[in-house]
Amino acid sequence: MGIHQKVVVIGGTGLIGSKAVAILREDGHEVIVASLGNGIDAFTGEGLEEAISGADAVIDVSNMMSFDGPVIRNFFDTTSRNLTTVEKASGVRHHVVLSIVGTDGLVANPYMSGKQAQEAAVKASGQNYTIVRATQFHEFLETLATSYTVDDTVRVPAIDFQPIAADDVAAALVSIALGEPQNRTIQVAGPERAPFEVLMGQYLKAHGDQRVVVSDASLGYFGAAVNKTSLVPDGEALSGAITLTEWLGRQSRAKIEESV
Repeated sequence: MGIHQKVVVIGGTGLIGSKAVAILREDGHEVIVASLGNGIDAFTGEGLEEAISGADAVIDVSNMMSFDGPVIRNFFDTTSRNLTTVEKASGVRHHVVLSIVGTDGLVANPYMSGKQAQEAAVKASGQNYTIVRATQFHEFLETLATSYTVDDTVRVPAIDFQPIAADDVAAALVSIALGEPQNRTIQVAGPERAPFEVLMGQYLKAHGDQRVVVSDASLGYFGAAVNKTSLVPDGEALSGAITLTEWLGRQSRAKIEESV
């Protein structure tokens, strides 16, 4: 759509949210950055009505890091119900929420279970929506490397991996939010798929990290059993443009510029 719209970004100061805000502003749209720091709390409902009033679309990239299943499910469920209730009352055209590829097959992981609760609440709300499931972010690779390290070896699950740059995720969310609601789930993934250990090895090598990477078929994903395709799209998916090599190059150039 070429028409300028009002878009509320829930979690607008986070990794994805801040990038979505920047894209929207650059294109001339009116943006409300919804965050606790701005007095807007989607979980308690504080400030929501005023923020959402007159909005065309809401992008929900709110987040809570917890491995307490009931706590995280309650957070995502409550937040989604609060948002969609206010949106319907305000006449918001489109609710867009960021989820994770493969989450329905990984519910033994408390966080994935929370994302399932979030998706279910949105679908049951009666509000027009699009759920966007993304693969793991390039920016998450360091966390994964640390989590899977034992001594000097990074032992990762024997699965396929198709990571995506946060910039591509944000761009997809914005494009979808400005369009018509699809009332279905869309998948978005990086432009290249390879075994997890291959891409992890590439990441570590680019950082001069000497840890050895091995594939271990006995490993799961943070408490959830996996199969070869657990973390990659199970069908049609939108493709990001930024490869891991290109992303690593951008990170390296940014560090050089910061040091100058």
